[in-house]
Amino acid sequence: MSAPTQPGSVHLRRRVEDPQARAALAAELGGAVGLPGVLADLDRRMRRTWAPGRAVRRALAWERGDARDRTWWPQGISSSAEAAPDPGVDTVEGRRLLVTTWYSKAGAGARVSFVDLDRLRYRHVLLVRAVLDDTGRVAVEPVPVHAGGIVWDGPRLHVAATRRGFHTFDVRDILRVPDARRDLGTHGHRYLLPLHSSQRGGVDGDGERLRHSFLSLDREASPPHLIVGEYGSARQTRRLARFLLDPEGVPVVGDDGLARAHTTDEATMVRSQGVAVARGRHHVTASQGPWTPGTVYVGEPGDWRAHRFAVPMGPEDLTWWPSRDELWTLTEHPGRRWLVALDRAWFDRH
Repeated sequence: MSAPTQPGSVHLRRRVEDPQARAALAAELGGAVGLPGVLADLDRRMRRTWAPGRAVRRALAWERGDARDRTWWPQGISSSAEAAPDPGVDTVEGRRLLVTTWYSKAGAGARVSFVDLDRLRYRHVLLVRAVLDDTGRVAVEPVPVHAGGIVWDGPRLHVAATRRGFHTFDVRDILRVPDARRDLGTHGHRYLLPLHSSQRGGVDGDGERLRHSFLSLDREASPPHLIVGEYGSARQTRRLARFLLDPEGVPVVGDDGLARAHTTDEATMVRSQGVAVARGRHHVTASQGPWTPGTVYVGEPGDWRAHRFAVPMGPEDLTWWPSRDELWTLTEHPGRRWLVALDRAWFDRH
């Protein structure tokens, strides 16, 4: 285990993608259709189902192909309830939505899926980077991240990029690929979301750079904080870091141009996968392998209570839906993939 992290030594530096490349890609594909374009064209169906877990209130299953796919693996989750700054609002575009991330084991990078909880329909959107070659021609590249966590804040999607920090996308930039341009490198996806900016992770001196394994938004803090957690073994750091956000949802920077974090050392458990702050307490998912239901830890760093078998096997990221007092997570293993809503109050009673 590394030495304790010095206060403020973990930081982020923002980098904005080439606006000319993004504009050229949008022009070539006929302009952005944004989130409304995707929501009007949801092509896949979810179904209600059963899933193991003592705290599971309800469960949803992907279409068969996605449920068994071994090239795409689901990881992160957020919702329209997290996106809306008003605690009394839990919709975006008038719909109750989830957004999830997947990473590719076949070189296609990462994607997000928008899920309409009322219609039980969803669609995949590929994350890409727009680039210009020496002749000024635009192309797209995959965004090669594990995407272990996601935060939806206003129009922004923050996607975890492990040791690289995290990437930010804007749902207003979503593009629809015409049939004539399916050769663009879309890996079979009709919709693309180009990268807007990145927050590159760093650390002062010879300290250990934070692994941005999963993300969460603490709206109970004022102003809101972005929480970053580390997945780790018993021999690795397992820190939680908090970054103060400005009104535009960007980490607040100091005079040195860096956004500095408050970090808590050895804050989480081995194989922690997601965190959400709800009703003043941290809730952390932890995997117990592909066949044993997972654990949710509730409390504060250094003072956790374990709720074993609370979630299905292979739990990943976590997000809180305040108006329904539900914690939503998703599971990753082929054939055992669910979106599940957990009864948050269950953890108060047990």
